[in-house]
Amino acid sequence: MENVRYEILPEIAKLGHVALETTDLEKSLWFFEEVVGLEKTETVDGVHYLRAWGDFDHHTLSIKEGPEARVDHIAWKAKRREDIGNFANLLREADVEVEEVKAGTEAGQGDAIRFQLPSGHNFEIYFDMEKPAAADPKHKSILKNQPYKAWRKGISPRRIDHVNIGTNTDASVITDFLQEKLGFKMREYLKTPDGNLGAGWLSVTNLVHDIAVMGRPDIKSSHEIHHLSYWSDNAQDILRAADILADQGIPFVGPGKHGISQAMYIYVVDPGSGVRLELFSNGYLIFEPDWEPIEWKADEMAAGFTFWGEQSGMKPEDLTTISAGEPLKSPKKV
Repeated sequence: MENVRYEILPEIAKLGHVALETTDLEKSLWFFEEVVGLEKTETVDGVHYLRAWGDFDHHTLSIKEGPEARVDHIAWKAKRREDIGNFANLLREADVEVEEVKAGTEAGQGDAIRFQLPSGHNFEIYFDMEKPAAADPKHKSILKNQPYKAWRKGISPRRIDHVNIGTNTDASVITDFLQEKLGFKMREYLKTPDGNLGAGWLSVTNLVHDIAVMGRPDIKSSHEIHHLSYWSDNAQDILRAADILADQGIPFVGPGKHGISQAMYIYVVDPGSGVRLELFSNGYLIFEPDWEPIEWKADEMAAGFTFWGEQSGMKPEDLTTISAGEPLKSPKKV
């Protein structure tokens, strides 16, 4: 992949996919395909590529078996093809090690780059991605603007929504990197009693957050993921999800409504990998170009995290994470 000098700052368009490794592939596939209801695009070299019924790209989640449960990388789609080389230049100028990933390395995907946040979280940026029709014509929607029939199986969320990552180091180092190097905008944030950043909700779209960053000294490493999220159309979909999970005997947290984002939620853990999934709906959108980030203080977070409903994050099991990266390849960049 040829490096090009950027003339304008490159931009990220949206969250693309999460690449999950699980220690129990059978359980993870059962959970995400049958219970959650994601559709399988294809399986290549032991990697299962999935997407929701309203996701057009080849995949928004990939799952393969591995020796430990972890997220190999979190991927983002750039706005333009030339942004891939431009991001590579920008990151290298900031002394970030960049790996070029050739087209076809990941099924359905074109050239990409991979790199680490200062925390060790693994990120990928791509532009080209196949948009295949439903593999089984019987699963195809008659609507030309929708790849699959909705509600064919399981909870049936419409699309991928966001990720929530955690670190046991200074969260502001991550949020500064996201804003200064990748173009994210801070939408809401938590300030701790000592004046530091406790958490930040950032986006490149009109969503309140495409990514959330949590600073938690109690978690295992500097590069963890708390959850990935899929979005459903309305509150009734979340209540329907609760029925489906309860009928399968799968424990969950919620339903509830966040103050931050104003969205309804259910949290449930994949029994194969231990990664947490947030089922998400409603919330508000941001269209103002001069949006001022909203500050929350620690004593306001009872309403910030849970405006009403079952409180999230109140029990130790609600706070578990799995790795979403690795130690920095170039420790001098810490």
